[in-house]
Amino acid sequence: MRVFNITPGQHRIVETDVLPTELPAQGFVWIACARREFEVLQAQVQATLQTLCGTALVDLHVADLLNNQLPSHYDYTSQYDILVFRRLAAGQSETDIAQPGEVLHERVRRGGPPVLRRIDTSPVGFAVFDKLLLTVHPTDCAVRDAYAAKLLNATSAESRASGVKLPASPADLMLRVVNTMVDGYLALRRELTRQLDHWQTELLNPRTRFNNWNTLMDARLAMHQLDEICEDQRAAVQDWIDSVETWPDSPEPGAQRERELLKIRSRDVLEHIERVVHHVRRLEQSAETAVQMHFSAQSHRTNDIMRTLTAVTAIFLPLNLITGFFGMNFEFLPIIHQANGFWWTAGLMGLIVVVVAAVFWRKQYLVRTSR
Repeated sequence: MRVFNITPGQHRIVETDVLPTELPAQGFVWIACARREFEVLQAQVQATLQTLCGTALVDLHVADLLNNQLPSHYDYTSQYDILVFRRLAAGQSETDIAQPGEVLHERVRRGGPPVLRRIDTSPVGFAVFDKLLLTVHPTDCAVRDAYAAKLLNATSAESRASGVKLPASPADLMLRVVNTMVDGYLALRRELTRQLDHWQTELLNPRTRFNNWNTLMDARLAMHQLDEICEDQRAAVQDWIDSVETWPDSPEPGAQRERELLKIRSRDVLEHIERVVHHVRRLEQSAETAVQMHFSAQSHRTNDIMRTLTAVTAIFLPLNLITGFFGMNFEFLPIIHQANGFWWTAGLMGLIVVVVAAVFWRKQYLVRTSR
């Protein structure tokens, strides 16, 4: 468990590993814990929330935060808001209930290219109070550790000189963490594009035989799954934006500006998610088009081969007729007893071949279709 006392006005962050007993006079508190930690220390966390915020989490919301299969969604009460957002994960880790936070074993990864193995998700839960943010992460959550390091680095002299600002509220911090998770989807989008471009090149290359059908089907299923995940994310963030719009107006100019900045950051997160959704759907259509073009090219190539074989067969059909005619068992047949009968017949057969081949060539029955 990691606990941060964040004071934006003084540009100061203090990290501890114990639950706070009181809220700071200025700023807010961020409690970040693993899912197993939250399950084991649920009573202590609930007591802390009751002491600091005057209310504990509802049982249904606790179950949502502990559910590892829950899709992205948003819910609220009069005292706090709940947002569940699924992040990318290289693999889900299980931990021992008696040793929360310690990795026991990791699930075996899926087969296929590395980009497909990365399309694995795990939910991160956010409970947003007025002056406290509780986040529930998977064990060894890279997003939590990366953003915590970013926060601590923001208090350095260089960061302060460059104008880096700390989150102004728990809601602002939640949106920044969510934006970090969405950036992972944007990076995955580029990797998926490169992989599908490679497969499309193989599909449309007439000199290669594409045998990666199982992997391609897995990619299409993975993109469909990613589309559904991003749709849930978009719906959850949109519900959050609608909820922010219903907040009562504050008479203080500073509070009004903070709320406007919160709306802007929320819309920015939503726009990033929509970009991922749009690109994933375009990749799905591109993969489907490439498969259809591949089978169309294969069918066209088969038609070319059959047309050539049919033309060659038609060229030699008159020869078969002549040889069949002179091969009949009759005693008297034309020119078979003449000295130059064979040469006359061979010349006629050759002439027929040349004439028929010239006619077929002129009609482009023997011309290979250009690609």
